[in-house]
Amino acid sequence: MAEGVARLSAIAASPVVARVAKAFQDAGHDLSLVGGPVRDALLGRPVHDFDFTTDATPDEILAIVEPISSTQWDIGRAFGTIGARVQGENVEITTYRADEYDGATRKPVVAFGDSLEADLTRRDFTVNAMALRVPQVQLVDPTGGVEDLVAGILRTPIDPKISFGDDPLRMLRGARFASQLEFEVAPDTLAAIAELRETLAIVSPERVQSELVRLLETDDPSRGLRILVDTGLIEQFLPEIPALKLETDEHHHHKDVYEHSLTVLAQAIALEKARFGTASPDIALRLAALLHDIGKPRTRKLEAGGAVSFHHHDIVGARMARKRLQALRFDNDTVAAVSKLIELHLRFFGYAEGAWTDSAVRRYVRDAGDQLARLHILTRADVTTRNKRKAARLAGAYDDIERRIDELAEQEALDSLRPALDGNRIQEILGIGPGREIGEAYRFLMEVRLDEGMIDEADAEQRLRDWWSARS
Repeated sequence: MAEGVARLSAIAASPVVARVAKAFQDAGHDLSLVGGPVRDALLGRPVHDFDFTTDATPDEILAIVEPISSTQWDIGRAFGTIGARVQGENVEITTYRADEYDGATRKPVVAFGDSLEADLTRRDFTVNAMALRVPQVQLVDPTGGVEDLVAGILRTPIDPKISFGDDPLRMLRGARFASQLEFEVAPDTLAAIAELRETLAIVSPERVQSELVRLLETDDPSRGLRILVDTGLIEQFLPEIPALKLETDEHHHHKDVYEHSLTVLAQAIALEKARFGTASPDIALRLAALLHDIGKPRTRKLEAGGAVSFHHHDIVGARMARKRLQALRFDNDTVAAVSKLIELHLRFFGYAEGAWTDSAVRRYVRDAGDQLARLHILTRADVTTRNKRKAARLAGAYDDIERRIDELAEQEALDSLRPALDGNRIQEILGIGPGREIGEAYRFLMEVRLDEGMIDEADAEQRLRDWWSARS
């Protein structure tokens, strides 16, 4: 923590903060760095954003920052927030708030306050309710945020029932911060989430989706997901996850699908990082890992002799995921990617049982399309067996299929799988105009491409004429 205090002093002396602080001091107004930047500095984490709070009104804020900034924006003026770009950095400055909520919506009755301490107590968690007065470099912590940082605890500055009643989205934020900071949630805070979980209904799907994405972007989303499942909060927007906790009886046993899914998610994140390094978190991949088995509860069948089957859970799960992600307002590309990955996630296991022909490998690449790299990761992550010999066999099989894909790609341009003849050339050869037959001819040539690999245009033309003659 001593290192964190030193970091606070360094941030206060940084060119951006010092410039803004001096401008407000010269104008006779208070200014404090607040929330996440203070928390992260004390924890020794990277500080990415500069969020300030002040006793100045929005109009006064704008007047103060205009001379020291290259651009300003006031899209949040109604909520007291003015943004500006100062010395190449984006900053946001908000007037002290003293809002009240009606309990029926998340929209507060906006009211500006005159006290930093009162502003801090209306924030979501004590660790986010600390401020650093600048340029004085004075830490303000009215709710015990420093103690909670040291203890690794998330709790609300006021009664959690009141805090979550004001804004139910804070319950989701609690799960996200638990994963992001690797903190525990205080028992009374957890109890309040469980009691008030149904109030999440007043939050828009877009806001719920945003928090889910931010949770999945963390290094260990399983911690937050367990909180959401244990409190029942996740049932309000993603009930397919707790449904994975399938019951067993004394005669039928199978792996814990819920725990398996969390393990697959963790392994997918590790493989993602190993392959792509510090690139932005791959949300489509992580969603697919989390949701890949959600079709199992609907397809479970208890077989004779104690066996359990989940036939076609990949197809059923893909449809379920599409419907759920659309309800959460995910974009079409993400919905399509996740549903395709879930639909294809079992395809590889047929390869592990016996080597595929080149034709089968081409079809695997064709069906995966632009999701092939993600499918590689998801399929590997889906191996959670404790049997080391089986795990090694499956890993070796997937090494082999990736090698064969690379070899065929080098030989045959698998990244652009298409016949040697396009639609226009097909029309010329057959002497027909646009219509259903062109599509049928194209599909015939594609099947030849998949079965035999690349053929030259002359061979493709002869194959086409023979097919057309036989068809006629």
